[in-house]
Amino acid sequence: MHATRAWGRAALLAAAALLAFPGAAAADSDDAAPAEAGTSFRTATAIRPDQEATAEASTGDYLYWAFPVDSGQRATVHATVKLPDAAARHAASTWQVDVYDGLRRRQACRLGTPKRTAGPDAGSVSLSCTLRTVRAWSEQWANDPLPGTYYLRLTVTDLKADDLGLPVRAEAKVTTTDAGGAQAVDGSLGEPLVPGSGSDRDEPAALSEPEDGWSSGWWSSRWLWTAAGGVLAALAGVGGYALTRGSGRPSWRARSTSTSRSS
Repeated sequence: MHATRAWGRAALLAAAALLAFPGAAAADSDDAAPAEAGTSFRTATAIRPDQEATAEASTGDYLYWAFPVDSGQRATVHATVKLPDAAARHAASTWQVDVYDGLRRRQACRLGTPKRTAGPDAGSVSLSCTLRTVRAWSEQWANDPLPGTYYLRLTVTDLKADDLGLPVRAEAKVTTTDAGGAQAVDGSLGEPLVPGSGSDRDEPAALSEPEDGWSSGWWSSRWLWTAAGGVLAALAGVGGYALTRGSGRPSWRARSTSTSRSS
């Protein structure tokens, strides 16, 4: 009897493993790092934060990746270009990364090295750009970064004509950090600035969305500070009332005792 039960349990476990295996394989394939890059905003390859992407290209190509940044986050883009053999090159080359928001407005870099020149003998060149903190809301005339899809563009800006078309390997990665409630603002966008309307509905960049969805700016650590401040104010009020009541007029027992003594 015990042997029969053991075999039955083993069979059930084996069946469950067989059923789960395709799903696990699909998940692994979905999480695979992209091995290509787009050549325009419309064909930008979607990547997630902390996901390493690669692409084989030719010197002179424009390479595009798209990634999501939510309100309260500060994004940093990293790009590395593996250059052709030094024997095949004729001069130095200058490479640059540019970052655009969902309205395709170029965003300035607070930190990093978005442009760098690689010498004729260099094997690679690394670039980076740290953006300003994304705001949940902004005036229409301002160029503040807003939540939505962002585009990373990598290209060479200064190159000798003889070196055009040489093969290169590009690597791209985006990291994000939470700036905290100090950067939070009142108000929020109706929708994040992402492609997905009209003819843009089929853009690969439309797949770029945070795994937990867009926060729309409704939550920040300022809520915690506001709640803590309210609790402290209430405790201070109760304590002040207790101190004032204790040091004020005498209690009814003290008044009755003094009255009886005087009579």
